[in-house]
Amino acid sequence: MLRKLIYSLLLCCLPLAAGATEPVVLDRILVVVGDDAITQLELDQRMSAVVKQLQKQGTQLPENGVLEKQVLERMITELLQTQFAKESGLRVDDAQLEKALGRIAQQNKFESVAAFRAKLEKEGIDFKKFREEIRGEMVSVRLREREVDSKLVISENDVDNYLSNQERQEGHGEELQLAHILVVVPEQATSDKILGYRKRAEQALAKLRGGAPFAQVAAGFSDAQDALSGGELGWRPADRLPPLFSEPLLKMKPGEVSEILRSPSGFHIIKLLDRRSKDAPVVIVQTHARHILIKTSELVSENEAKNRLQEIKTRIDKGADFAEQARLHSEDGSAPQGGDLGWLSPGETVPEFEGAMDALKVGQVSGLVQSGFGWHLIQVLERRNTDVTVEQKRQRARAAIRAFKSDEAFQDWLRQLRDRTLVEYRDADK
Repeated sequence: MLRKLIYSLLLCCLPLAAGATEPVVLDRILVVVGDDAITQLELDQRMSAVVKQLQKQGTQLPENGVLEKQVLERMITELLQTQFAKESGLRVDDAQLEKALGRIAQQNKFESVAAFRAKLEKEGIDFKKFREEIRGEMVSVRLREREVDSKLVISENDVDNYLSNQERQEGHGEELQLAHILVVVPEQATSDKILGYRKRAEQALAKLRGGAPFAQVAAGFSDAQDALSGGELGWRPADRLPPLFSEPLLKMKPGEVSEILRSPSGFHIIKLLDRRSKDAPVVIVQTHARHILIKTSELVSENEAKNRLQEIKTRIDKGADFAEQARLHSEDGSAPQGGDLGWLSPGETVPEFEGAMDALKVGQVSGLVQSGFGWHLIQVLERRNTDVTVEQKRQRARAAIRAFKSDEAFQDWLRQLRDRTLVEYRDADK
């Protein structure tokens, strides 16, 4: 924060150019966020990148002032998460970042990160900034896993009620392609403020009813993380949607837009892009695994957790019993069972864990694996091919409930994070 303040003051105090009557302000602080700030130059640079992204997608640009406000709010949310991650000891090191960039390059069909970088720079994208944006996204994902997903509780009654509701609904064998707009309502918002947010959602809906492209309106009005990608949610099983969305969607045809829907997070507008029948999987590969988890926290740094787990792995490599080491040292709820996680289906664990587990042979112990929860050792005990059963149906229901609860809880967590952090706008127009 102090660095940016001094930098902005220096820029404001540059000598007058020949013939000029007033100094030219090259940069200024727009918003103070906790112990840091966002400057006009940073906003301009992000705006330039966003405009290029929207143009590349063929998305019609919203009004500049509307888009600028959206981008600034996104930057505030990112900075809040970055600060919290730093304070709580969560970080993504360069090695982890390079692995992620390698996966992104492969997904975009580039042979190497260097080739991917060359392509981005040819399109005028600053690779260093792109790299740090990816780091920020990884931090956000890990924060969500640690602060939200790991604390969700799904009861058997939740699953029973969900399945019962789905049996009564039509269309539970379908998949729906969706896009959405979310206008977030802060947790402590007054009734007047809530009315203002409602009017903003009504403005977005009016533009859609008037024929404006959904992607353009999403970019200009939505507070969701996917706003600048046109608000697209992709294909979602109808039975994994909350009733708030699934009930109006049952009556909608592809291309139609919902009325304004109210949830604890704010106001939603849903567009049904397409629908298709869904075939249930016949056979899935399940893995019986166990693990040892050492968590990171404000008191335990990444290095401390990693070093503790490395000592445990060394003992196991020398013949110590994995289950006994899990009972003694693991900080997961599975510790009393020797770290046994039971039979795991695809998608039940976070991607870092599942990827490492899937790469193991039966009986093999992994190297040290990092996720948003901390550092893991994983051992695969068995694998089996399993027909879809009642158990699998319940697991899919559990995943659907978790996805919905996670979205709601993450929005609540972001609101609370903002409520307890100083966010001061230095420019009233922003």
